Amino acid sequence: MLQVNVRRTATVLLPDPTRVLLRAFIPGDAERISGIIVRILNLDEATVDTLLASTIAAFASRHKDLQSLFKERFLEVWDSKPPGNEITESRKSLIGAYFLSEYSIESAALFNPSIVPHPDQSLVPDGCLRFILSLRATGEGHISSITFRTGILQADQRIEIVTPTGLLTEPKQIPNALYETPLFTRKLAELGIDCSFTQAVMRRLGAWFTLKEIRHSLDTQLHVQDDLPTASGIWSLVRSNHEVQFQPDQELSERILFPATPSQRNGIEDARFVRFVNEDGTAKYFATFTAYDGKVVMPELVETEDFLRFRFTTLNGPAAINKGMALFPRKIRGHFAMLGRQDSESISLMYSDNVHFWDLQQPLLLPRFPWELVQLGNCGSPLETEAGWLVLSHGVGPMREYAIGAFLLDLEDPSKVIGRLSQPLLTPNQNEREGYVPNVVYSCGGIIHGEDLILPYGMSDRATGFALIPVKEILAAMQPCPC
Repeated sequence: MLQVNVRRTATVLLPDPTRVLLRAFIPGDAERISGIIVRILNLDEATVDTLLASTIAAFASRHKDLQSLFKERFLEVWDSKPPGNEITESRKSLIGAYFLSEYSIESAALFNPSIVPHPDQSLVPDGCLRFILSLRATGEGHISSITFRTGILQADQRIEIVTPTGLLTEPKQIPNALYETPLFTRKLAELGIDCSFTQAVMRRLGAWFTLKEIRHSLDTQLHVQDDLPTASGIWSLVRSNHEVQFQPDQELSERILFPATPSQRNGIEDARFVRFVNEDGTAKYFATFTAYDGKVVMPELVETEDFLRFRFTTLNGPAAINKGMALFPRKIRGHFAMLGRQDSESISLMYSDNVHFWDLQQPLLLPRFPWELVQLGNCGSPLETEAGWLVLSHGVGPMREYAIGAFLLDLEDPSKVIGRLSQPLLTPNQNEREGYVPNVVYSCGGIIHGEDLILPYGMSDRATGFALIPVKEILAAMQPCPC
């Protein structure tokens, strides 16, 4: 057995509870909200001014343009207002402040990273690479979101990460985003929402529709109580497919993708970002992730070209189930290709002509070695090398210990497994085994830079470390398959 030199770096990202996001605070139903507003309206003007000033003084340094956020929140809750006269701007801001709260996005953990080349490589010295690191941030209630860091891989493999600012902002939803009617209808049928009511709703739409148009079509067609569950299913699917936009002046570390749909309400987990190169040479970024609503896990997709505008879509088809789907970084013989784990314990391969629909899967790799007998899965999208597709894997062994290994697939026919490591590359050491979930090392994607694999990895579902591994040594240690 050839030895592989794995060098852990001193770079470690720890969760920072001071990174807080301003979120809507909903203390109850409309009646209770109205009651709170009445109590604020009964305050005298001097008290309002003093209270607003002290609130701004305490929180302004933690959020951008805080008073504007107060005004936005006021407009959202004012629908529940009791009848009354016009109120001052200060009182409006104070009302908004009462219905906001801070959420510490990474108070529990910052882990399960993936790394991709930054779309902007300007002014980067030769031999260096600017990168984007995505991370799973977990806070109160074990709710996970996607956060980002950026940095430079130096020519000597030093990893320099830009210190994040303390400010966090969610993107704005794009209200006029377009939906492709035939694809949407296909998904409804797949979910079993295929009836005369659905057909009538969709007939009112053109080849593409907007949120406003589907809402109007639903309202127009909704006549009887029996239609309500179907309408709710349609609207839930629409909300799960949406686009959001950050502002260009927001630093990458300030952008947070927080759960925003019913399917995501309990978390966006383990995003596997990949730079996907189209057949015409253009590139965009995809990420598969697990959406969790508190009961059901669903694989979903997000795509972006600039990390400012993101499009969220559901992944559809009988093969789009379970966790751990990872997209290849280019098409294979004209088809999209994906790794998955439909049976919860082994790796499969899928092809599709549409990145959003996955119908068929074929077994690729089963658990074999002691460190992976419980479960086998990928650790991110395949990495292209001259020898083949290098795939990082994770295995679960005794005492539910997670380890990271690797295998190699044929470049033109990834159904052929060329080689496989019989021993893991990385297992938790004494500094990594304590955390929210002990005895785990896990990654959502590495990158090859120079002659090394740069492997960011989560440490026991708490923090993130980095390892450097020579690619030649990984390939040389592969055992020929079948193995």
